[in-house]
Amino acid sequence: MPYANNQNLNIHYEVVGDGPPLVLQHGFSSNLARWHQCGYVDALAPHYRLILIDARGHGASDKPHHAAAYALSNRAADVVAVLDHLRLRQAHYFGYSMGGWIGFGMAQYAPERLRSLTIGGAHPYPDQTWEAFKSVDGSDSQAFIHALETVTAEPVPAEAKTVLLANDLRALAAAAQVRPALDHLLPQMKMPCLLFVGEADVRHAAVQTCARQIAHAKYFSLPGQTHGSALMRSDLVLPHLTAFLASQPD
Repeated sequence: MPYANNQNLNIHYEVVGDGPPLVLQHGFSSNLARWHQCGYVDALAPHYRLILIDARGHGASDKPHHAAAYALSNRAADVVAVLDHLRLRQAHYFGYSMGGWIGFGMAQYAPERLRSLTIGGAHPYPDQTWEAFKSVDGSDSQAFIHALETVTAEPVPAEAKTVLLANDLRALAAAAQVRPALDHLLPQMKMPCLLFVGEADVRHAAVQTCARQIAHAKYFSLPGQTHGSALMRSDLVLPHLTAFLASQPD
């Protein structure tokens, strides 16, 4: 399996397809296999060189148990380390939920590496819902699930709990931090941006507001979709995403 190294942490990634490079960054408690499961890889690989990254603490990447390791600057640096390992100066970026938040981190710490930025189900405003993890250390799986359901404002489906509980919950608990405000970045974001969110996601209004504050950003919402279901509807997301990416100059 290919790995990039960032300050002695190994970051696992996978490359599929051929064409302009496109980073795919999954959400919290997920891994890069999610992009295969939801149909994005099959749809995009004929046209793009997909770079699927396991975020630190997830998948086959290293899993530190101390919160300082999960600073946003480190997470953005992981993406940069993968691009450097592949000798890529720039790439398109598509992140969902936590992956979208890391996308805002890329806009702050490495904007020159972005050809475009697509963010789903995430916003740059203060999010105190992550306080739910304040007393969670990963030793109690039920406490972890309760905290996650508080953050997402929806239940974890029964079939997803087995996959969730197979994670290193101590690493995920360390990664589950209150997210600082990044909205000061919005007027400075000059790269082409596409934002989307499910209409039934509690983040809907915030994502909509965010899109209005980024110059020339495109935005769409998914009727009836929650935070958990929106990414799964690749049939609804891909027409917007592929049109957006196709409109970018070579």
